[in-house]
Amino acid sequence: MATNQHVALIIETSTAYGRNLLRGVIRYMRLHEEWSIFLEQRDIESKLPGWIFDWRGDGMMSRKTSPELAERVKGHGTPFVELTDRGQTFGFPMVRSDDAAIGQMAAEHYLDRGYQHFAFCGYDREVWSQRREEAFGKLIKDSQQSYSTHHLYWNQVKTDPWLEERQQLAAWLSSLPKPVGIFACNDDCGYQIIDACRNVGINSPEEVAVLGVDDDDVLCQLCKPSLSSIIPNAEGIGYRAAELLAKLIEGKPVENEVLLLPPLGITTRQSTDHTAIDDPELAYAIHMIRERACQGMTVSDILAQVPLSRSSLERRMRKYLKRSPQQEIRHIQLKRAMRLLRETDMPIEAIARSCGFENPEYMHVVFRREYDMTPGDYRRNTKT
Repeated sequence: MATNQHVALIIETSTAYGRNLLRGVIRYMRLHEEWSIFLEQRDIESKLPGWIFDWRGDGMMSRKTSPELAERVKGHGTPFVELTDRGQTFGFPMVRSDDAAIGQMAAEHYLDRGYQHFAFCGYDREVWSQRREEAFGKLIKDSQQSYSTHHLYWNQVKTDPWLEERQQLAAWLSSLPKPVGIFACNDDCGYQIIDACRNVGINSPEEVAVLGVDDDDVLCQLCKPSLSSIIPNAEGIGYRAAELLAKLIEGKPVENEVLLLPPLGITTRQSTDHTAIDDPELAYAIHMIRERACQGMTVSDILAQVPLSRSSLERRMRKYLKRSPQQEIRHIQLKRAMRLLRETDMPIEAIARSCGFENPEYMHVVFRREYDMTPGDYRRNTKT
């Protein structure tokens, strides 16, 4: 085990994402290294500290790399791993969130709930926001649903006052067909949307559902209604970045590639706790499935409670969700299984029972068929 190696971390401590990156680094260190860490309390927009340009330690990870810093690091030959997601790259190994996968997950979240109208709200001139928008918009447009976009400005980079921007946001929200599912590029953006809805009397989630990214629990709970949010694998990114840096420090070959880690899932809170379906019988059937799928529910159980024939239920559900009733039951069971696999240490056999599968072997078969990996593979991938 290496000792007394000095590693600098240019990672913001002001955001949940940055703190989770640091948790990943800590987890790697506990298992493998005894680094001496140089870290300052900072915001993502803070200027780089002056000492970093002449720092001669053993390695560095950065979420904010300037051309000058990149030149100095290369000149000194310091092992370096890039963590930025804001566009500019300098030829270092990089680890970041898979923004396309985040956008796709957001689209699927709303499509699963039967929405016909969709919108995206993000930040102008921010590459990570643009990547999420492109992936979300492509899936929505491919499904031939209505779609609208609106852009805010990151940290008020323009001169217009916040009041004007808020008025523009409120006007856009008022113009959207309802009910609408809005994907906000991050939790800060989602907070602004929910606040604007309250100010102009738009009901959320009944008229406007909102989904953010980062799962910042404090910020999400400050919203009213509380904000649903996609969970990026920031801790996994920090862990993998530390793993790469350790290899560089040891002089092992590392390709200067971009390593993308997909999101872990969605924490569903009140802001998307709604099914946008104007078919009362079908809406009730879907509600039953989401409440009881993991209790071993069957299609016959649904038909006993809903005044629909099997063929009518099948036809209506495929119209709105593009899945059969049986497929929807399996979909809910698998979503719960994925959450338990990544968030708990429950044995797979216990997870299978908790999710309503007849036996662990059948869950294994269904999981591999849907995701091209076993439950064990998924658990290992989300814990690295």
